[in-house]
Amino acid sequence: MSNAPSEVTPPNRKMPVVFLAHGAPPLLDDAAWMGELSAWATRMPRPESVLMLSAHWEAKPAQLAATTTVPLVYDFYNFPRRYYEVRYPAPGAPALAARVRDLLDAKAIAHGDAPSRGLDHGAFIPLMAMYPQADVPVLQLSLPGLEPATLASFGRALAPLADEGVLVVGSGFLTHNMRSLGQPTPAWAVEFDAWTAEKLAGRDLDALVDFRARAPAAGLAHPTHEHFAPSIVSTAIAVERGRGDVTFPVVGFWNDWSFTRRSVQFA
Repeated sequence: MSNAPSEVTPPNRKMPVVFLAHGAPPLLDDAAWMGELSAWATRMPRPESVLMLSAHWEAKPAQLAATTTVPLVYDFYNFPRRYYEVRYPAPGAPALAARVRDLLDAKAIAHGDAPSRGLDHGAFIPLMAMYPQADVPVLQLSLPGLEPATLASFGRALAPLADEGVLVVGSGFLTHNMRSLGQPTPAWAVEFDAWTAEKLAGRDLDALVDFRARAPAAGLAHPTHEHFAPSIVSTAIAVERGRGDVTFPVVGFWNDWSFTRRSVQFA
């Protein structure tokens, strides 16, 4: 009988893969939007843990945030004091962190640890709506840069998590141009939102990776594309794991501005 250690394959606990529009601190005062996120979470299976990839954290190499409960990152400015007093003491997810390291190692993707780094608002704002009791372990993982092909490879490396009880959440905005803040929804935002919806519904990862060349008004929708980047990671996971049922649990434009609230579930 061999005494060699055997690799243990985690049991199949299939979870959806999602990308969501994370709003900003005022989302906490938007009862309708908070309600949509809450209802969405209720319809999904309850995850054993959550892996968050937020537009607000990019690092090379990829970094794993705290695996214990640490203070939040209030990465926003000039808001009322109450937003800086918000707490979301979700448990850390050390077992998930170990699994992520293994998956990245298997694909020779460099990574590091940021043990004092808490959840940023791209993570904790939507989680406060979806899991308000802060009783689901959460790990935040940085984006490994913004190069779309790299993001797709990153997603493929993380794909097994979707069958292991982990809800992988890409958090950003499918349109994000701060120069248009407060202006009525422009035609370019509607066109880009519609194009992206079509490509997400078709799980057309190649088109999303090449969105700068293929999408209408890409430069207006994303002068910089950190908010689009998490959608590429989520779609890559969905394609890799064969998630074919695509729905949009939240749609419409925030305050009738240029920011689409469109969020996607690959089930």
